[in-house]
Amino acid sequence: MSKKVFFVLAVSILCGCASFPKTPAITLNVEKLSPEHIAEVKALVAKLEPFIHTKDQAGRLPMLTFKELESPLNASEKRFLRSFRDLEAATVGVRIPFHGISQGNNDLVRLDGQKIRLHGKWTELPPQFLSPQVYPSYQFMMRAMERAIGKRLFVESGYRSSAHQLYLFIFYLSNHDYSIRETVKWVALPGYSEHGDPEHLAIDFINEDGINGEENVAEFEDLQEYQWLLENAGRFGFVLSYPKNAPAGITYEPWHWRYDSISRPR
Repeated sequence: MSKKVFFVLAVSILCGCASFPKTPAITLNVEKLSPEHIAEVKALVAKLEPFIHTKDQAGRLPMLTFKELESPLNASEKRFLRSFRDLEAATVGVRIPFHGISQGNNDLVRLDGQKIRLHGKWTELPPQFLSPQVYPSYQFMMRAMERAIGKRLFVESGYRSSAHQLYLFIFYLSNHDYSIRETVKWVALPGYSEHGDPEHLAIDFINEDGINGEENVAEFEDLQEYQWLLENAGRFGFVLSYPKNAPAGITYEPWHWRYDSISRPR
């Protein structure tokens, strides 16, 4: 290579005007992932699951960032994971509002020692977190429920970072035949989850007997605790985010209640 050609190439690189082939974007079939992409999702979940479990047990999931989530992955796996993060919400049927990317949060109230019965045995839930704005109202509401019916509901899922939400999205793809369009009806994309909005934080409830509605919605609907929520939650600033026949593009979730202080009587 002549000195002149080398000089021109070097200048081009420095000014950013050199033309190099770019890595093509990964195209995902939103109706159902291809067999190759399904295999990649399975491999991603298998690789990330132990990492997520360790973070969960240590109570560090609320602080999880995208960089940390990608830390166990190689370059190809990172690129594939980012293809889900970069999905255009409108093109896959998302009609709920964007709440913003939550990149981990330390200003949270930690809930330890929540015990429920699973398969007849007392089991302690992993640490959960609520924002300082929401925690007092949750506690007031549960005390009122206990006075009224002698029961309470526990926090199965509170605050989530967007990185954790991304992991949950790929994890639950298998429940919906690896259809992105179907999965978004049940699991929000990163930035669209109310679990990442501290001011209007959503809580997924579970009762003392381990009933959360995930496998049987009607089972949660039949709970005395749920009926009490329908009649009283508004007094404490909580609303049912996704009621029946709601035009939000999300399936009915009787266990998912959002804190919305403007709904609370003054």
